[in-house]
Amino acid sequence: MTDLQSIADHWGKGDVYARILDQMALAGINPDTVTLEQLAPVDHFHARGFPATVELADALPIKRGDRLVDIGCGLGGPARYIAKRFDCHVDGVDITAPFVEAANKLSVLVGMTGAVTCVTGDGQALPYGDAMFDGGYCQHVLMNVADRDAFFREAHRVLKPGAFLALTEHGLGETGDPHHPVPWSEDGSGAYLMRPDDTVAALEKAGFTGITVTDTGEKYLQGYRTAIELAEKGQAPVFGTHILLGKLAPQIVRNAARNIEERRTHPVQIVSRKAG
Repeated sequence: MTDLQSIADHWGKGDVYARILDQMALAGINPDTVTLEQLAPVDHFHARGFPATVELADALPIKRGDRLVDIGCGLGGPARYIAKRFDCHVDGVDITAPFVEAANKLSVLVGMTGAVTCVTGDGQALPYGDAMFDGGYCQHVLMNVADRDAFFREAHRVLKPGAFLALTEHGLGETGDPHHPVPWSEDGSGAYLMRPDDTVAALEKAGFTGITVTDTGEKYLQGYRTAIELAEKGQAPVFGTHILLGKLAPQIVRNAARNIEERRTHPVQIVSRKAG
């Protein structure tokens, strides 16, 4: 099995869409009338979920009618939110085929197939032509990217001159390797964390400029602590990302918090532009 397939399988196997529908039923959510807001606890499958998507969107110069690319789109929640909020079109690409299948079916449920299109593909070899997009973003994808230079070269290639590229990730901290399991790896395999400064250098090498870095560690830590507290009180929501993390979810969340506390990971948001 290739490393890429192993990473894809880590994130999602089997019928992910059916699993989501089953959990929606348990939560009393009607798929015939489901809204983006009701889907949000699951389909923003990254650290801090929906609030992190909103904060990233707030920082981006998106205009009505833009065409954007979501690299590592997962279940498509961020793409649908951004497409609806800004009245734009978002193309999503992800290596995890069950996620892409679920993303497109969820877009059907909420009537957004005309605004969001997701396909299976690799961010290190994007299935798009040159200079197609007005902007691009990726949320907690780079931790699993072996060739970050290729990833940024491809992002640079498909973006128009002056377009933005934004990302959020758990960067590598200063004090040692992360404790596992974590969301992106059970045992360290398929994990390729980089320190934020090295990510900035890779962006510059690919031709991106105007790079701004925002430390998001404290917000992420508070988010993890809240999730831990709710779980300990038996108040975890029925419909949440734990259904995708599986039986290791409690340990994964604890390690994610501990890694930030011990400075083993360094969460950041980075916004840059392709030179015009």
